[in-house]
Amino acid sequence: MSRTTRAAKLVNTVFGPALRGRDDPAAAWAKAVARAERAAGTTDPEFAAGLGAVVAGVAEIPRLSALGWTLALTTLQDRYVNRLRINALLANRPEIADEPIERPVFVLGLPRTATTLAHRLLAASPEHRGPLLWEMGYTGLEDPAVAARQIKRHDLGSRITTALFAPGLKDQHPTAAAQPEESMWLLPHGFWQAQFGPMPSYAAWLAGRGAAGPACDFEHLKRGLQVLQHGRERRRWILKFPQHLNDMPTIKEVFPDATFVWTHRDPAAVVGSTCSLIETAWSLYQNDPDRTEIGRFVLDMLVTMVTNGLESRLGLPPSAIVDVPYHRLSAEPHAEVPRVYAAIGASWTTSDQARLDAVLARPAGSRPHRYDMTDYGLSPERVTEAFAPYLGLLGTFDATDAAPTTEL
Repeated sequence: MSRTTRAAKLVNTVFGPALRGRDDPAAAWAKAVARAERAAGTTDPEFAAGLGAVVAGVAEIPRLSALGWTLALTTLQDRYVNRLRINALLANRPEIADEPIERPVFVLGLPRTATTLAHRLLAASPEHRGPLLWEMGYTGLEDPAVAARQIKRHDLGSRITTALFAPGLKDQHPTAAAQPEESMWLLPHGFWQAQFGPMPSYAAWLAGRGAAGPACDFEHLKRGLQVLQHGRERRRWILKFPQHLNDMPTIKEVFPDATFVWTHRDPAAVVGSTCSLIETAWSLYQNDPDRTEIGRFVLDMLVTMVTNGLESRLGLPPSAIVDVPYHRLSAEPHAEVPRVYAAIGASWTTSDQARLDAVLARPAGSRPHRYDMTDYGLSPERVTEAFAPYLGLLGTFDATDAAPTTEL
């Protein structure tokens, strides 16, 4: 059944002429950049050019919709505006660049392996802090009035978008402006294909940057964290994004004392779920995404992630990685979560224990996420073969054939 909603189809019909901008993506992006720079009174040509590569890639998506083109341009313009905001703050207050980002924790792992839960469990401690969704889109110094305004604006826009165009997101990956979220919202590159769709020219552009490109991306992330930390109580940053499996050496280069919390689960249990989530995401930007294409994309993306992660862990000290098996977390959260705290060098208190059940609880009104990998042209045998090296590692510390006690 199509996940392109009736409301999306109506918008795509009414606003079809907006899609003409894809015929000249460079011109469309130049107009967006000019609007952002006029408002900010400053420029960042290199950053703008990088996001322009994303725009060019979006224009290539065969099933791109008018809604998708408009949403993508708006999203990328907002990302550029936030970059200019961070640049201006650092120029006006150079002492921000001296803020130490000490011992950050990066939660990573295949999607749908409880990375979100692990992130929120760790970020819930008063000693820790996870970047909130709204402040990664509007990164500034502490201002309660701005915070209230941005939270209201973001949550209203999210409710409208989800209700009209992607109702499945509220069950598959519920978000809220004032909750910790994935660090992709403060990064400029490396994830847009999972959000918009396959973009061959953008993939080639990413590969052509070499190691210097990701390093610049994480330097930008660090600057954003420094802004959010400046003038506030210093707490340990807890960050999360599954695709950070691709970036562990780069993260260590920018954050030398970082620790990785790697959540694990049998890929056979996560591939179908990831395909379903990608289909919902792509339905915001495409007319009826092709499920077989999604299956190929997801399998390639996830195999690349674990291959890079396995290679990276060979060069890292064992103390830099904390492995969190899904089934152990599911079966014994009151024992497993304190173990993870101890492994990252954090204290586990009675107040942390009291908060645990509240963090573990599913959002009120949410429904189970239903999916089947065969809907996307994939078979269990193909998935097992593709992930054979990772399954070799996973079998050493998790019962991959056990049913989870609770679906996290």
